[in-house]
Amino acid sequence: MMTFMGNSDFIKLLTARLSGPLPGQPAQLKMAFAHRAEQLRLSPAPPPDARVAGVLLALWHDDHEWKTVLIQRTQNPRDRHSGQVSFPGGKHEEADGDISRTAVREAHEEVGIAPKNIDIIGKLTELYIPVSNFIVHPYVGLLSKKPVLIPQPGEVETVYTPPVAHFRDENNKSLRELRVGTGTVMKDVPCYLLENRAVWGATAMILSEFTEIIDEL
Repeated sequence: MMTFMGNSDFIKLLTARLSGPLPGQPAQLKMAFAHRAEQLRLSPAPPPDARVAGVLLALWHDDHEWKTVLIQRTQNPRDRHSGQVSFPGGKHEEADGDISRTAVREAHEEVGIAPKNIDIIGKLTELYIPVSNFIVHPYVGLLSKKPVLIPQPGEVETVYTPPVAHFRDENNKSLRELRVGTGTVMKDVPCYLLENRAVWGATAMILSEFTEIIDEL
């Protein structure tokens, strides 16, 4: 297992691993709640009218460990993911061109990371989100320096900068009862615990694949 050293060896290994076959949906499903997993098994292909989004899993080295950034979205009745913890990201716009540029643009808009400081080193498996009809494309981006994070007013409530190792620790995983949307209660939802918040759904599924890749290095 690769230890998180502050050198280029880890990034070289990770970049090479991301260019090969990915763990894919089996790794994602480890952090999917039962109904979601069943949906994906029965209908693995997204509908033709699904919208496209890009998100950024940013990495930088600080205090002898690799860190990433997550956001808690503000409460918004028009947002199907209101109040949830997610990666910076959003809807692909035609002007973006490549979807990786969507992830970079949204990271700049939502948390203030300058595009010039982001080097996209690979991509994880895309993931369809039925509730919002989005196909999410997760990109892994190496930051050239520790970011100064500025939450976007009206969009981002809180910014988190957890170590990647946090999500590799089984003690930080749990099954929780969650109340979502208009009050729907879901039981036994797999999640990561982060500062008393549950990281679940697509974000947890993306993290599950990423940590499985890390554990292989």
